[in-house]
Order: sequence, then C-alpha cells, then structure tokens
Amino acid sequence: MSDERVFVGLDIGTTKIAAVVARLDEYNTLNIAGVGNSPSHGLRRGVIINIEKTVQSIKKALEQAQLMSGCHIDHIYAGIAGDHIRSINSKGVIAVGGKDKIITQNDLDRVVDAAKAIALPMDREIIHILPQEFIVDDQDGIKDPVGMAGTRLECEVHIVTSSAASVQNIVNCVKQAGYSVEEIVLEPYASSLAVLNHDELDLGVAIMDIGGGTTDIAVFLDGSIRFTSVLGLGGEHVTNDLSHGLRTPMDQAEEIKIKHGCALQSMVSEDEHAMVSGIHGRAPREIARSVLSAIIEPRMEEMFTMVLSELEKSGVYDSLAAGIVLTGGASLLPGTEELAERVIGIPAKIGTPIVSGGLVETVKSPIFSTSVGLIQYAVKRKPEMGSSGKGGILKKLVDQIKDYFEDVF
Repeated sequence: MSDERVFVGLDIGTTKIAAVVARLDEYNTLNIAGVGNSPSHGLRRGVIINIEKTVQSIKKALEQAQLMSGCHIDHIYAGIAGDHIRSINSKGVIAVGGKDKIITQNDLDRVVDAAKAIALPMDREIIHILPQEFIVDDQDGIKDPVGMAGTRLECEVHIVTSSAASVQNIVNCVKQAGYSVEEIVLEPYASSLAVLNHDELDLGVAIMDIGGGTTDIAVFLDGSIRFTSVLGLGGEHVTNDLSHGLRTPMDQAEEIKIKHGCALQSMVSEDEHAMVSGIHGRAPREIARSVLSAIIEPRMEEMFTMVLSELEKSGVYDSLAAGIVLTGGASLLPGTEELAERVIGIPAKIGTPIVSGGLVETVKSPIFSTSVGLIQYAVKRKPEMGSSGKGGILKKLVDQIKDYFEDVF
C-alpha cells in the first residue's frame, strides 16, 4: 500500500496532463517529491473525448512522477474543468432544536442538508459544497456556530455541479491507468489553494487559470468563495489562430507562440522578427513579431472580455481590492498581465504555486498551479479520507466546511 503521508495531484488538461507527488515530513511540512508531465491528446475544452489516448497520457505522467519520487502511488486527487461546470449560491435555514437553544453538530448537519437541497437534473451531480458563512439569528459572518446560543441558524454555501458523465469518464480513465480516484476537485478551486494568500482572500480577489482548452475562474471575498465559472476558451485557441494566420502546423505554431509570442502588440518592436517553418517542405520564412502579436492580442482580448463579463455576474466585481491573479500555462505569454489589467480594469499579477519544501523549483511555474493545489486540498482532506461510512456523505460535507474555515481563517 502507498505511504499514508504521500499525496498525488493529477491535472487532466486539454494540452497536458501534469502529476505532482508530495510527502508530509515529520514536521508536517509539504515536500514536493516528484513531477510527471505528458502531452494530452484525448481531451477537448477540458472534456475527455478519447478514453484510450487519455488513459495512456495519464499513465505516462503518473509513472514519471512515481519514478522521480520513489513513492508507490495507488490513489490520486484529480482536477475537473470544462464548460459543463455550473455553480450556484444556496442558503439553508433551520430552527435550532433543544431546550437550551445551543447549536450542536446535529443542527449543523441539518442546515447544510437544507442548503444542499436543490433540484438537479439526472445527468448532473454535486462535486463541491463550499462554505461562505453561517448566520445565527441576525449575526452574520460566523465561521463555526457550534456551541453558540440562538433560535435560527442559516448557512450560505457555494454549490458546484458537473456533468455526471464527465466525472465518470475521469474516474474510468484513472482506473484503467491502474490507479484510483480519491476525490474529484474543481480546478479553479484547487489552483486558488496553491497561489492565493490569506490577505488576498480577505480583501477580495479573482483567480483566472488559463489552460489549453479552458479558462477557469474563481472569486473570493471576506475569505469565502463567492463565484466560480469555466469558459471554453484557452491558450490552444491562440495557437489555432496562429496556425491559420501563419499557414503553419499546430505544433510549429505552439513553438512560435512560446518563443516569440506577445499578448500586447505595443510591447513589441517593429524590428523584431521570428522564423516560421513552411508546410510540406516549403521554405521557412521570416515574419515580424508585431504580426504575431497582431494575431494573438485580439484572441487574448476576447478571453479577458469574457472573464470581465463573468466577474460582473459574480456581484462582487467592485469589491475585488486584491485584483485578479493569472495562472495556468497560457499566462506565461509576455504581455498577458498588462493586457488583462487593461481589459478587466483591476490590478493583475501572475501567480505561481506557494510551496515550501522538496523539489520546489520543479513546480514554481503557473503550469503546475492546479496540480499543487490538488495536493494542498488532499492534505486538508486527509483526516476525512474513507469517512463515507459512519455519518455518511453529509458528515463528509459538513467536515469539509469546518476544515475550509479553519484553513482560511
């Protein structure tokens, strides 16, 4: 069996599959032990469309991570994204039971049960119930009401739902690769655990994880998650534009984007050039970098405009004092930070995973934000692993709420 203090995060992305293995030492410090990376060929916009190709990519990434870490891996925490993700805010209200009107764990169970009682289509399932606050009588902003006196208890939660088929496809692919899924985690939520600090969470911040096929958004205010969204647009769409505009294959367009691309045309000098390979033996040609930026900037601007629209839907856009944090592989494109700030209208910065021990430099990149975040989520959830027996799923959800508040506050 695997070491109980070993955790594995698996980011199943549209263009890459990244696995990160970490181990808790005797001082409970999280140490990065191994990293695996594999090109992804079986997904489109974050959704699995080819089981066999996805299984092979997962297997390759996990085998690399296992070899580097020297740890035996049998279960993993997997990320999920895709434009099938939906989220809503919900509220539960109950009357406090008992003669003394003291709130107990049973009351907490009941109010969470009331909050999650929403109508769902048969093809969808809840993957997260994330806390916002508890309200006792008229007192709001309460983290843990157990032990308090009151007659009315309210609970405000953020509920994330997913296509049931998408969840099952991830579980099946990991299983066919020879591993088991401990839990499915929303990718922007995982990324937020890796790159955001407590001050940002309290002040109000948005995270934008720009992957290959999707752009994932999560919004926080007063230490609580307020809004999540997944857009079916990512770095691969920029590559596709370059491929058509330059009449070059996708792999060449991706290489050109990484080496010479810039998201903001005004940052590129007119005398800078790049070489573009021809198709089917045609001679390579030289092209100005400003031409590349002229292709890239409109697509990136479209992406940020869509994100702005989503942030305005969140209802807390004007309260995001800490601005927006950009992460994910596509955020590495020069000029991305500046363009985001111009279009979205709030301060922007690039976020990298916050880790303290082990092979830190191997994951100090926005590319690994989701994988590292999955590990940090796993560490928080460790005491509840295998707790689906006594107490049932409701107890697991309530414990998740308590752990979240302890971590954030």
